[in-house]
Amino acid sequence: MSHILVTNDDGVTAPGLRTLARSMAEIGKVTIVAPSQERSAAAQSLTLRHPIFCEQIAEGEWSVEGTPADAMILAFHSLLPERPDLVVSGINRGSNLGENVYYSGTIGAAMEGAINKVPSIAISVATKAKDVNFGPAAEFTKRLALLVLKEGLPHGVLLNVNVPVAWNGGVRFTRQSPKITRNVLQKGQDPRGRVYYWLSEQRLTEDIGADTDHAAILAGEISVTPLVIDHTHAPSLNHLSSWKHRLEQK
Repeated sequence: MSHILVTNDDGVTAPGLRTLARSMAEIGKVTIVAPSQERSAAAQSLTLRHPIFCEQIAEGEWSVEGTPADAMILAFHSLLPERPDLVVSGINRGSNLGENVYYSGTIGAAMEGAINKVPSIAISVATKAKDVNFGPAAEFTKRLALLVLKEGLPHGVLLNVNVPVAWNGGVRFTRQSPKITRNVLQKGQDPRGRVYYWLSEQRLTEDIGADTDHAAILAGEISVTPLVIDHTHAPSLNHLSSWKHRLEQK
């Protein structure tokens, strides 16, 4: 039986994670290791300046007072007796499209799985609504997980999956969009005169490439984007190597 490690960035009690875990339990043994509370936008950050507390809350379930990446490091290097066959991170409430892949704790956890050479999937539903039906996303993830367990993924590659609320049944394999949001800063002042800013986003709707994750969601289709942990840009590496003799000091 396959062993599936489930995590997220919305917290160990989040409805999305619980729906996902039930779905994954239909195809394998599930272990849950997730943050104790919401750690959205934590990316792949680590806790380095204070201890990471961890509590077993049920059979095969651990709550970690840290980031999603912290949870994965504890899972791989302390909590699990053997390496899992698959990591699934989610189901996140809110899309992870375009530049959000750099900030997402959901993707950060899946990245940690890929770094540890385990096939990994990050799954999100493209809505911020409070009342979300995670069922369709969980059923799709089950089918995708079965394919990944059977076919595998290239080393260093993970899948970023985004599911529209009104899914029409279609699936696109897409590239990551360019920047899809505009940063919005609302300036204020507290009673002591200190200046603060509230950071939010405004979605951009122009110049959306037809082959991108954003376009798939707008068309009502699921977006599946392969991401790679090696950020090296090979063409630039080859070009910049010609600068070698101009930079060396001999």
